[in-house]
Amino acid sequence: MDHNLLSRITVEEGKCGGRPCIRGLRIRVQDVLGLLGAGASFDEILEDYPCLERENIFAALQYAALQADHAVLMTS
Repeated sequence: MDHNLLSRITVEEGKCGGRPCIRGLRIRVQDVLGLLGAGASFDEILEDYPCLERENIFAALQYAALQADHAVLMTS
């Protein structure tokens, strides 16, 4: 995990409902992931959001990977 990339993700009370955002912007990690999931390329996202940097997209992906990395307890 690249902690420099993760420092690009912030969670601030009162900003985007307290959801994780790209540092200094009001672009949620969820928005970036949704665009990627819908098939948008990095270049398309960067064209639509010129304030973003390629590293911001990588940061959103790393953040999502960390959030998904938790134990799932199954009951029998």
